[in-house]
Amino acid sequence: MPRSTPTLRRRRLSAELKRLRQEACVEVETAAEALGCSTDKIHWIERAGWTKPRWRDVRDLLDAYGVADDDPIRDELITLAKEGGQKDWWTPYSRMLSKKYTAYIGLEAEASEILTFQPLIIPGLLQTDDYARELISSGAAELSADEVEKRVTVRAERRKILDGEDPTRLWAVVYEAALRCPVGGPEVMRAQLERLIKLAQMPRITVQVLPFEAGAHPGLFGPFTLLSFPEGDPDAAYIETIGGELLLEEPADVDPYRHVFRRLNIKALTPEATITLLSEEAART
Repeated sequence: MPRSTPTLRRRRLSAELKRLRQEACVEVETAAEALGCSTDKIHWIERAGWTKPRWRDVRDLLDAYGVADDDPIRDELITLAKEGGQKDWWTPYSRMLSKKYTAYIGLEAEASEILTFQPLIIPGLLQTDDYARELISSGAAELSADEVEKRVTVRAERRKILDGEDPTRLWAVVYEAALRCPVGGPEVMRAQLERLIKLAQMPRITVQVLPFEAGAHPGLFGPFTLLSFPEGDPDAAYIETIGGELLLEEPADVDPYRHVFRRLNIKALTPEATITLLSEEAART
């Protein structure tokens, strides 16, 4: 994959190991015995909780699952384990970022499509540095100036997935309230709206504003982001709260958010009407 990162390699490795164990009808307890570990570690492995997969553990699990030495998947998974232990670009910032957030960044970097709804702010991938800086410095956590700048840098790096020869497809629905909140003052907000207009006209980016006149809608329950991947990797949903982040990967947990996004998409203005509204708002700011 063009933007392949260790995060998604680890995710694929975990999914394959779980599939092979289940197909071989091997209980978690038996797998734990093969590694000489607790059952918690097997669950942790299958949830992609590891940051540095040990290829020897993968080899021993494949033995326990009856995968033959000449089976091509054996070499593939051991290679994934070795590559999955490599460092990501955000590793230097990992101490100041939560594990779920860094996991999300890794998945975001490889997503083929991102669907996001934001009721109160402009989505992170569409933010200017000044807008992001104001949000980060005004957030729930008290951060030093240096920490704020590092987080702004991380957000700027994340935006690179929208550039290049194979940019990620982004579809954002933004509640009108996000346009009315003067983050950073008139100049910052005007620049943010102008950037939003420019991005909304790019081929692989769709922006829709959900107007106040839409009334009650399912997005009132909060923001969320959906990630879709090529090559059959399962979708994921990401939700940020004051208490922490949620990264959902089970289809039963992710599907309701996709259903909600469809409903928001229907209620929102068309992309063309959205650009008109954004232009009017930028002129007034």
